[in-house]
Amino acid sequence: MKRFLSALATAWLLACSLPAFALEISYFYDGDTVKIDDHGKNYKLRITDIDAPERNQAYGLKSRRALINFCKNASVQVQLLGTDKYGRKLGKLECNSQDVSFYMLENGDAWFYEQYSSDSALELAELEARNHKRGLWQSQHPTPPWVWRKNHPH
Repeated sequence: MKRFLSALATAWLLACSLPAFALEISYFYDGDTVKIDDHGKNYKLRITDIDAPERNQAYGLKSRRALINFCKNASVQVQLLGTDKYGRKLGKLECNSQDVSFYMLENGDAWFYEQYSSDSALELAELEARNHKRGLWQSQHPTPPWVWRKNHPH
């Protein structure tokens, strides 16, 4: 009986130390949209506060690669905030407990999406990347994704 209770206690401690749920990124569409696998339930997540270049746009593949490198094999957390007009879930994404929006902005891999965000820390992260010519800011006149999409309708 002692051995059984000891094994039960060990199993309980092990179970309590595991995360409540584990999310995975199963696909990276571009620098601001991923596919989340939540225990077999999949959904497309549009990361809030940023707008990354489209895949066919200049710097688009580099932006996607930056997100892949940052989040590949990471522990993932999502805070869902709603749904957009395309049916995608909108939310905050963290990889290894670091805010993805902040990471993408501070490295010049995305634009601060001021039309949909008022987070001044994120706005400052973009400004720092611009001032230090990081990422897409190495180009003299990078085209914002919302302008590119307007000029390249599907």
